[in-house]
Amino acid sequence: MTAFFVATSQVKDPEKFAQYGQQAAATLGEFGGELVIKGKFSGNLSGANEHDAVGVIKFPSMSNLQSWYDSPNYQALLPLREQAVFMNISAYAVPE
Repeated sequence: MTAFFVATSQVKDPEKFAQYGQQAAATLGEFGGELVIKGKFSGNLSGANEHDAVGVIKFPSMSNLQSWYDSPNYQALLPLREQAVFMNISAYAVPE
């Protein structure tokens, strides 16, 4: 099953957010992660919104996603992430 990491964010510090994004992207390869979407909020079609950015990363499996998230290299970025954004993170498993 393919797995997706979905993060919606409220940016606190754009410069630190850019640093976090670059450094996080560098940790994906070992786990087969691939950035699918990185975008800025454009407007609501329905419901409420509390974020201004979204990122979606595709992994070959939920195990790969979890291993990446738990990896020392990614975990080392959490202090920078906390300084840069308020982030809501979800994981989705999608049958192929």
